[in-house]
Amino acid sequence: MTAAQQTRAYPGDAPAPGARDGGPATGGTLDDADLVTGFLAGDEVCVQAVHHRWGPLVYTLARRSLGDAREAEDVTQVVFLAAWRGRAGFVPGRGTLPGWLVGIARRKIADALSARTRRTELVAAAGARLLTAADEAVRPEASIDRVMLAEEMERLPEAQRRVLNLAFYDDLTQVQIAELTGWPLGTVKSHARRGLRRLACRLDEYDAVACAA
Repeated sequence: MTAAQQTRAYPGDAPAPGARDGGPATGGTLDDADLVTGFLAGDEVCVQAVHHRWGPLVYTLARRSLGDAREAEDVTQVVFLAAWRGRAGFVPGRGTLPGWLVGIARRKIADALSARTRRTELVAAAGARLLTAADEAVRPEASIDRVMLAEEMERLPEAQRRVLNLAFYDDLTQVQIAELTGWPLGTVKSHARRGLRRLACRLDEYDAVACAA
């Protein structure tokens, strides 16, 4: 089992499904010490149990910090992917596993908030670009520009469209997108760069046609 296969649904602030049922998948019969030992060793049951036992804690922290359930689910998934991949960096003598997970969560939440700020700046820049023509306050083409941009997003190759949607609408950084999709970071950057270049070219073509009309 991989971390990406773990449950990611956390309705409200409620525990993840099965978090208290004591079944094998939740590690209900394991104490924390055994759970940590198994987690560090990559034991399948323990890895899943860590997610079930402390996923609600991470999700609640993310939701209260971000104020968005969907974004909190994404951050929770990113946290446990990071924990799975970086589990060798956890030293039991320096702290508890939930404390370590909370530390990762705080960093990922900070990343998400930074991405939200960057997204706002990108949207503002894109909006400014679309409104640089003369008579921008009255020109009917402004609404056409927005429709055209949405249409061009739909025409992008699936991978490029997914990366840009995750960046613009889900406020994810490229590192988070790589962790969420399982793609190499270089691949994510390439898809983002090519997608943005294609959108820019299409907007330039539209501007040229509009000016010639």
